[in-house]
Amino acid sequence: MKTKLSWLCAVAMGMSALPTTMANAAPDNAAATPAPTVPVVAQATDPVVTAAPGQTENVVPNKPTAGNTLPADSQVVGQVMPGVRGASAPVVAENVPSRDVKLSFAQIAPPPGSMVLRGINPNGGVEFGMRSDEVVSNAVLNLEYTPSPSLLPVQSQLKVYLNDELMDVLPVTKEQLGKKTLAQVPINPLFITDFNRVRLEFVGHYRDVCENPASNTLWMDIGRNSSLQLTYQPLALKNDLSAFPVPFFDPRDNRPLNLPMVFAGAPDVTEQLAATIVASWFGSRSGWRGQSFPVMYDKMPDKNAIVFATNAKRPAFLREHPDVKAPTIEMINHPDNPYVKLLVVFGRDEKDLVQAAKGIAQGNVLFRGNSVVVDEVKPLLPRKPYDAPHWVRTDRPISFGELKTYEEQLQSTGLEPSPVSLSMNLPPDLYLLRTNGIDINLNYRYTAPSTKDSSRMDISLNNQFLQSFSLTSNQETNRLMLRLPVLQGLLDGKTDVSIPALKLGAINQLRFDFQYMNPMPGGSVDNCITFQPVQNHVVIGDESTIDFSKYYHFIAMPDLRAFANASFPFSRMADLSESIIVMPKAPNEGQVSTLLNTMGTVGSQTGLPAINVSLTDDGSQIQNKDADIMVIGTIPDKLKDDKRVDLLVQAAQSWVNTPLRQTEFPSIMPDSGDRQASVKTSVSSTGPMAAIVGFQSPYNDQRSVIALLADSPRGYELLNSAMNDSGKRAAMYGSVSVIREAGVNSLRVGDVYYVGHLPWFERLWYALSNHPVLLAILAAVSVILLAWVLWRLLRIISRRRLNPDHE
Repeated sequence: MKTKLSWLCAVAMGMSALPTTMANAAPDNAAATPAPTVPVVAQATDPVVTAAPGQTENVVPNKPTAGNTLPADSQVVGQVMPGVRGASAPVVAENVPSRDVKLSFAQIAPPPGSMVLRGINPNGGVEFGMRSDEVVSNAVLNLEYTPSPSLLPVQSQLKVYLNDELMDVLPVTKEQLGKKTLAQVPINPLFITDFNRVRLEFVGHYRDVCENPASNTLWMDIGRNSSLQLTYQPLALKNDLSAFPVPFFDPRDNRPLNLPMVFAGAPDVTEQLAATIVASWFGSRSGWRGQSFPVMYDKMPDKNAIVFATNAKRPAFLREHPDVKAPTIEMINHPDNPYVKLLVVFGRDEKDLVQAAKGIAQGNVLFRGNSVVVDEVKPLLPRKPYDAPHWVRTDRPISFGELKTYEEQLQSTGLEPSPVSLSMNLPPDLYLLRTNGIDINLNYRYTAPSTKDSSRMDISLNNQFLQSFSLTSNQETNRLMLRLPVLQGLLDGKTDVSIPALKLGAINQLRFDFQYMNPMPGGSVDNCITFQPVQNHVVIGDESTIDFSKYYHFIAMPDLRAFANASFPFSRMADLSESIIVMPKAPNEGQVSTLLNTMGTVGSQTGLPAINVSLTDDGSQIQNKDADIMVIGTIPDKLKDDKRVDLLVQAAQSWVNTPLRQTEFPSIMPDSGDRQASVKTSVSSTGPMAAIVGFQSPYNDQRSVIALLADSPRGYELLNSAMNDSGKRAAMYGSVSVIREAGVNSLRVGDVYYVGHLPWFERLWYALSNHPVLLAILAAVSVILLAWVLWRLLRIISRRRLNPDHE
């Protein structure tokens, strides 16, 4: 008994001493330094449902059923608990600015934005990234879904995962069946990382026994109006270039890149060249996201930006910065916002800016610290035509492994595996008119069907079906499995596929659909056949190859579709070493922004910065140049009066030539007569307009001129917006594209010229293909001549046979 009392006394003394010990361990300034705030996930609240005008459908909020509500101060198993001090949670400081972002499924989900979850394909989801200079303090998933009216309530449910961590379970109630339902699901920010996937898993039942998971009554529709609502708070980063290009471009950010460029005033052509190199490099990194580069003259940006400054010419907010003695790149804090960074490209003069820009484009892997000096950028090897990194190689066969963009792109798993897709960007001038097809050496592996059935692999190109191949059963090819023990359970297939060449364009998608005939359980309640369906695995081998090395380069111009989709003809040399850009003298902000946006687009389409492009503001400098010419702002006088120009925009006045006959789709055998200008119309208006015009260079028959024109600052905004919009770029074709508030209209008008090289016999066939009547006449004459020659030859042979002594 005494022992127990002594233990109780010891415990009591220890508990009484604990507050004193903790107080002594606390810092002296604990009152002055509050503890960091850890975000607490709020409980889901009932959404406010407002019927739209004329809305007749029933909208049911997902709310707790009667009798299951909990007191506000109670904690139960399953309730999301707040973060604990010291846990590995994002520490959010107080009084930090934040931004609220709503990511709708229409933006981040696979097209069309909505998704249907079924019994055999129960999973769907969306993906989003988080910048390295931000942290998420609050996240809510707003779901709009409609369950099938045939589902069993409560047994059917929707599970919500974030990065494979279960966030919530939404049971389907009787009131929700067949009706649109709204639900708010709190997302714990502790589980949000750099790259995140929200996965929705449908658990559906339509009867208690003998279900068929492939039944068409098992479905749940997730609406495209569903959204992910995030609250971001910035993190103060130190000035360290070792993480470059972060924070100016963050690959985790899926939004279009918006990076302001700041100059002291209207830049000269050398400053523009430096900015062009930097913009094209950032474009090569942004890729599919899109990019825009707003230009400011001697203004303070309110976000991360690039600033160009020399010792003699710099923005006012850099007046006190010491002069530099070499091309220098420095990261500094924004004077008014500690969460914003400025990348300053310094130089003693404008030539130093170009060297510093080339250092960014080609030597950024060496960057560290808050500043670097670019001592030298020395080219070692010249670029070759058609060697753009984002284009499929045309000098040798290329493997699928070289074309994939992420590790598991060429494989899929499921009862009905998702399609395997591969993108291919080709030079627009590949001559494919007389080819029989593009050869693919295809290696693929797949789980064997349990029986010999109609399971197959379908191959499609640009959403057009090409060919299908049967998937053989295990019994017929068991020996092939023995040769590949590491692929146990998979069968091998090796197939040569020929792609119809005329279906290829500059941007292509090759898709493989594996269609399995899966046996499913079924029967009646008294005679039920049940078994567990197993998933199928399909793989397209990395060693599969496609060969574009046997084809000539030849294209009919002008072709603004080639310019819009592949920056052709400038991208023929990926570094733009055979291109000249003509800028106006003293360009305004809109014109410089158009230059940088266009070069950013070129970089995103080629994957290489335009480090060797030439710029000039003197129209006379382009005469007799063997180069493709891009004009921004105003067509030089030497070109303005050329008969090849079919549209001109100058201030409030504009004129255009319209063709004799206009067709939206290009013809394999174009009729030059239809493209002849039949009417010239002049219009005066104060409304904004922009245009893109293409025509043959008057200085070289193998070169082209592309002019980007606008009548006002708003016109340049329309032009830049259209070039960043894939839908509007798809509407650009022919020789003239007019851009207005309502959209893009294009014309095929004017003379056709040809760029590239064909052997004489191919050129003859191409010329004859445009004149089928002449081709028929020549074919008839050739047949007659051949028949006459054969007749004469047979006469000679017969004469010698009848008169062997006659010579």
